[in-house]
Amino acid sequence: MRSTTPCGEKSVESSRSSLAALAPLQAVLFDVDGTLCDSDPLHYHAFREMLQEIGFNGGVPITEEFYMENISGKHNDDIAVLLFPDDVQRGLKSTDDKETIFRRLAEEQLKAVNGLYKVKKWIEDRGLKRAAVTNAPKPNAELMISKLGLSDFFDAVILGSDCDHAKPYPDPYLKALEVLHVTKDHTFVFEDSVSGIKAGVAAGMPVVGIATRNPEHSLIEARPAFLVKDYDDPKLWAALEELDKK
Repeated sequence: MRSTTPCGEKSVESSRSSLAALAPLQAVLFDVDGTLCDSDPLHYHAFREMLQEIGFNGGVPITEEFYMENISGKHNDDIAVLLFPDDVQRGLKSTDDKETIFRRLAEEQLKAVNGLYKVKKWIEDRGLKRAAVTNAPKPNAELMISKLGLSDFFDAVILGSDCDHAKPYPDPYLKALEVLHVTKDHTFVFEDSVSGIKAGVAAGMPVVGIATRNPEHSLIEARPAFLVKDYDDPKLWAALEELDKK
């Protein structure tokens, strides 16, 4: 059952204090799928199309609930094991086929999360370092970042596949800190999935959860600093203004 508790339920004071301790802020890290762009519907449609074509679940299309619970935010290696435990190689081939479908959809339909370019300007104006940290395959990550006009914005793009462990392990976020030459005590993360929030928290950073698609009660259980609806959310700007005062 989806939580009916709004993102604003946590106080503005808690959101301010959770980021204010970072001052001076050095860097901001972003997930890509669902965080920079509302891509989950495209992934869902791509998985549904691919799995139906190969007769998964007897040819019955997967539901959006199944996608959110079992697939969203996970690395393809883990998805292959989950969906095809008896034939992982087939699973890996199938997830590759799904990515081809996704990239076709993304070329036509990808859109930024509301307020993203406002946050982008805030970060640029303050000269902060920034990296994209994603479980997405490299071609997907490059396509999404390019389509959003962010290729020159990020100092680095960290792929889960380039680390010993992808999210929900902290490895990708720890690698981002290393590449940017910043510390966890002066960096925070934007994430939209349970696995991503867990990764950022495990890496020792406060995570601002973006409630674009995933159920808020699930995101809260992953222990973000606070949740926002999107980058236009007043709670986010109250926290950023508090940082500016430090």
